[in-house]
Amino acid sequence: MANSFEVTGGKKLKGEITPQGAKNEALQILCAVLLTPQKMILSNIPAIRDVMALIDILSDLGVKVEKLSDDTYAFQADHINLDYLKTDTYKKKGASLRGSIMIMGPLLTRFKKAYLPKPGGDKIGRRRLDTHFLGFEKLGAKFNYDSNETFYSVEAGNLQGTYVLLDEPSVTGTANIVMTAVMAKGTTTIFNAACEPYLQQLCNMLNRMGAKISGVGSNLLTIEGVEELGGTEHRMLPDMIEIGSFIGLAAMTQSELTIKNCRLDMLGNILPVFQKLGIQMDFRGDDIHIPAQERYEIQRFIDGSILTVADGPWPLFTPDLLSIVLVIATQAKGSVLIHQKMFESRLFFVDKLIDMGAQIILCDPHRATVIGINRVYKLRGITMSSPDIRAGVALLIAAMSAEGKSIINNIDQIDRGYQRIDQRLNALGASIQRIS
Repeated sequence: MANSFEVTGGKKLKGEITPQGAKNEALQILCAVLLTPQKMILSNIPAIRDVMALIDILSDLGVKVEKLSDDTYAFQADHINLDYLKTDTYKKKGASLRGSIMIMGPLLTRFKKAYLPKPGGDKIGRRRLDTHFLGFEKLGAKFNYDSNETFYSVEAGNLQGTYVLLDEPSVTGTANIVMTAVMAKGTTTIFNAACEPYLQQLCNMLNRMGAKISGVGSNLLTIEGVEELGGTEHRMLPDMIEIGSFIGLAAMTQSELTIKNCRLDMLGNILPVFQKLGIQMDFRGDDIHIPAQERYEIQRFIDGSILTVADGPWPLFTPDLLSIVLVIATQAKGSVLIHQKMFESRLFFVDKLIDMGAQIILCDPHRATVIGINRVYKLRGITMSSPDIRAGVALLIAAMSAEGKSIINNIDQIDRGYQRIDQRLNALGASIQRIS
């Protein structure tokens, strides 16, 4: 199987591209089909590895899955086989996918028990699961962790609404606790809740199914438990990480691109950050048009000090786009300090960019200073490996702007989050080949 990209750099792209459905939203919404025995119709589902793996697990669990079109599926969870959760097949499949943690909340509230192997996913530093389990316990579940089998089990005879103060505004943690609380008795209040668009979408969908959730879009959610939930239809948002990746790609390769159907109202702080890096954008309805730019200059703060771009919980800048910002800055005029607060291993791909000729000082695992080279010379193509989904695409963008050929290994990581990225970019004039 081809597991590397050979990229010929220096090509300018031109045309229109439509972002896929949001990966992070799809993982939550798919788990929510377990909350009702009625039919759910979900559209704009991205055909990426992580999402397909989760649909596979749901199907094994007994959910009836029907593909209605390229991006639309019907799901019905009216006969669930809980014994499957104790099989070796499930242990293997569940462990390879981080999003599988979110099936626990729906199973717990509807069937009173849930099991999970320790989930895998990205190598971007510790991603602890305490927030999820502390929330389950607050709602009345009993939690057990078998360290020999690395297997979690949660059981609850009687879930009771309560006050939950999250120790971190974890997106998947909030989603899991919301899905556990929707059918618990009484009222649950979640403070320091994540309020990402993905989560707003989940809460709005649950409300259409009959849940009673108020405070959607804020960090204080109030949930009145209901007896049961019904089916509904739901469409995923466009993937904001893809949108940010395409903006960065256009700037780095001096290309003119139009990104279609972006749901500008749901992009939070993403566009202002790219504008601070000097990238021009025009907004046409719900599309973003990026003109071909010879050069772009990083703004400074009012007192003249160097710009800092840091991530934080929504509506602050998403950590998933910091690697893209870092790559764009390498060819800008000016300097920027990138501060990655949320994960400690996300900046470890900068050594590859330095090998390509970028001027970057890695200050510590969380901070890197990029001194833009202002296109005095091009980055040079090298052979490198993709450590995680987001760094993988950042390296792909660097390779597309570089002189000569680059080889990117371990592209399974990129395929986990980006749908047919090579074909879609080649259609705009890129040169990306899959090789073994």
